[in-house]
Amino acid sequence: MENFADVQYILTSFLFLFAGALVMWMAAGFAMLEAGLTRTKNNVVILTKNIALYSIACIMYYVVGYNLMYGGDGAFMGDIAFALDGISYDDRAVMSDFFFQVVFVATAASVISGVVAERMRLWPFLIFVVVLTAVIYPIQGHWSWGGSALGGFMEGFSDFAGSTIVHSVGGWAALAGVLLLGARKGKYTKEGNVRPIPGSNLPLATLGTFILWLGWFGFNGGSVLTMGTKSDIDTMALVFADTNMAAATGAVTAAILTQLIYKKVDLTMVLNGALGGLVAVTAGPDLGMMVAFIDGAVAAALVVFAVPFFDKLRIDDPVGALSVHLVNGIWGTLAVGIFNPEVTLMAQIKGIVAVGLFTFVASFIVWYVLKMVMGIRVAEEEEYDGEDLHETGLEAYPEFAKNLK
Repeated sequence: MENFADVQYILTSFLFLFAGALVMWMAAGFAMLEAGLTRTKNNVVILTKNIALYSIACIMYYVVGYNLMYGGDGAFMGDIAFALDGISYDDRAVMSDFFFQVVFVATAASVISGVVAERMRLWPFLIFVVVLTAVIYPIQGHWSWGGSALGGFMEGFSDFAGSTIVHSVGGWAALAGVLLLGARKGKYTKEGNVRPIPGSNLPLATLGTFILWLGWFGFNGGSVLTMGTKSDIDTMALVFADTNMAAATGAVTAAILTQLIYKKVDLTMVLNGALGGLVAVTAGPDLGMMVAFIDGAVAAALVVFAVPFFDKLRIDDPVGALSVHLVNGIWGTLAVGIFNPEVTLMAQIKGIVAVGLFTFVASFIVWYVLKMVMGIRVAEEEEYDGEDLHETGLEAYPEFAKNLK
């Protein structure tokens, strides 16, 4: 029996490490997707933000965040301790668990980067990431995965891999920031019309989407959380297949809908349709292929209609991240309450509201303080020239720019 326990310990720890490495690779996917869907003159800052936010998340979640999320039994948050102090597990290596959890934190932060792209200053953004990864994300995570259930309020809430806990948290934090930040210059006319601002590199955006799709197998598959029995592997295989089905259905649905609505297939919508399906299925990737199919189809429809809806509200989201991660984080979590007989819809709604309200209010306060103290938006001239030259002194494609002159 002792040897069997050792084997389970080894396999589960390996699962966390391997799945975590796949999720880490999603950081590259976010960077490529965001760079591809925005303008060349801002690409260096975007790439800098993405590698910096991942690095900050790794440091802050280790120093503070992991303990707030998993340390102690406080109803609101865990222990205020330093660097995983006092946390250990019998069935897995504690550092394997930390590594798997920290890449999820970085994913939530990555969502924000795309929403505020092309007009937010670099350092205020990174300071916000410090607070998000050290405090905001871990506190709300303590209510669900940390086991507190917010003193019973979130009892029965189910989110398998983080449609709400990860993706909608990034969405709510981004929404709070973009409301204070405002739209890019020229995005909306005085008459209320929307001026499209095309991305600079659709092949790059497509590559980013495929990288994210691949990483999602680690995101959802690793969230099985154990790999010691045949049943565990059967569940993991189902999770992989469901995850893949939701993305595929989302892509095809978005292609069909854009053809019907706009008489042309919109690649950016197809990409976000696939990602929307992935976000939606994340809350319940173990519920079967038909549920995954429905998750993906509805998610793509929500993306296709949410993108112009946010534009009507003059909420400028260059990459469509609010439609993908916030809207479909909510949808995917509700879908579990609809399709899983062991989970009530009311429990899901209460969890969505608790996490959303806390994240939005806390994030709004932090963004507002940053805006008042140091400013969060670049100057109009800097926005016109591009953030890259003013924030970094670099150009993403300097030879290309010189050839244009």
